[in-house]
Amino acid sequence: MTDKPVDQDDMTQGMNEENPEQPAEGEVEQGAQGGGTSEVEELKAKLAEKEEEVLRIAAEMQNVRHRAERDVESARKFALERFVEGLLPVVDSLELGIEAAGKENATLEKIREGDEMTLKMLIQTLEKFGVQAVHPIGERFNPDHHQAISMQPHDGEPDHVVDVMQKGYLLKDRVVRPAMVVVSKPNKD
Repeated sequence: MTDKPVDQDDMTQGMNEENPEQPAEGEVEQGAQGGGTSEVEELKAKLAEKEEEVLRIAAEMQNVRHRAERDVESARKFALERFVEGLLPVVDSLELGIEAAGKENATLEKIREGDEMTLKMLIQTLEKFGVQAVHPIGERFNPDHHQAISMQPHDGEPDHVVDVMQKGYLLKDRVVRPAMVVVSKPNKD
């Protein structure tokens, strides 16, 4: 394409030669005066229709945004609902155990059996929601999952867990509480 100025007559003449069906400049003006009004009205109607469509889409987007905000707020508010529902049977079992321990015919063996069943129920509920116990005896010390509270001379390999003072817990591979451990160190004989 060149940068030389184009004369209006040259453009009109070129268009008429390229497209013989296109009316000449004078013919266009006559057409606009005669039937052009309906074409302008038709274009205005189409424009109004598109403007309404844009407004409807904007309103719909705003509704979607509000709905999403409500859903997020609801999810935050009730995120623990299923977890709490899972823990309620454990609470019921503990209450029954306490009530049973107060009866005359309660034996230590029955109370212990009830406590073990309740603990098993609690562990199952925690596992259902992705909570795992960390009890690493014999494993290599891992500072990401273990907290060393002391070191102890040991005949085995150094830097391994020889005792667990308190279990740790992971929630879907994220440490909730590190295990408190005793770590081995080489014997100095």
